[in-house]
Amino acid sequence: MQQILDVSTKLFQEKGFEKTSLQDIIHELNMSKGAIYHHFKSKDEILRGVMDRQFRYATEKLEELIEHTEAAHAKEKLQLILEQLVADPQSHSIDGILVDQMKNPQFVIEGMKTGVNQDALRIKQLIIEGIEDGSMETAFPGEVAEVFLLLVNIWLNPTLFVRNHEETVQRLCFLKQMMKGLGVDIVSDLFIQKVTAHYAEIGGYDLPER
Repeated sequence: MQQILDVSTKLFQEKGFEKTSLQDIIHELNMSKGAIYHHFKSKDEILRGVMDRQFRYATEKLEELIEHTEAAHAKEKLQLILEQLVADPQSHSIDGILVDQMKNPQFVIEGMKTGVNQDALRIKQLIIEGIEDGSMETAFPGEVAEVFLLLVNIWLNPTLFVRNHEETVQRLCFLKQMMKGLGVDIVSDLFIQKVTAHYAEIGGYDLPER
C-alpha cells in the first residue's frame, strides 16, 4: 500500500490530481488494476490515503518536537517548535497537491476539525506549561490555541485568500500583536519570515521585489 501512495504522490505532484488518471498510477506501478483496487476503490480514496499519511506525519512531527525541543521556558519552546515546523520540508511535501484540494469545501472543513480537535490540544498543553512557568498569561489556553491554528491554517492560507507578500506580512504582524495581547507571545519575527518564504515557494503570491 505504501508503494501505491508513494507513486501516487509523485504523479499528483508532477501532473496535478485532476490530470492524473488511475491508469497513470497503474502504469507507473506496473501493477494490475485488481491489486490497486484491493487497497483503494478510486483515485479519490488514494488521495485520501496520501493526505491521511501526511497528516499523521505532521502530528508525529509535532509530538517529536514537543518531546525533544529544549528551551528556557514554554513560550520559547513553542516559538522554536513553530519555526521548525514551518521549515521542515517533509511537513510541506504535498503542499502542491493540497493547493488544488483547497477548492473543496469538505476538505477545508476537515482541515479545520483536525486543527481544533487534535493539534490545538497539544498547543494548549504547552500554553498551560507557559502559564505555570510564568512565560505566558491567559485564562483561556484552549481557546487561544484553537483560534491561533484556525487563523494560521485558514485565514492566512494564500490558497484560500489570494494576497500579495506585503498583505501577508501585514496579517502575520497582526497575528503577532494579537497573540501578544492575549498573553501568548509566540509569533516570532523568524516565524513570520519562514511563513512568507514558504508561501512564496508554493506560489501563494508574487515574490517581493528585490
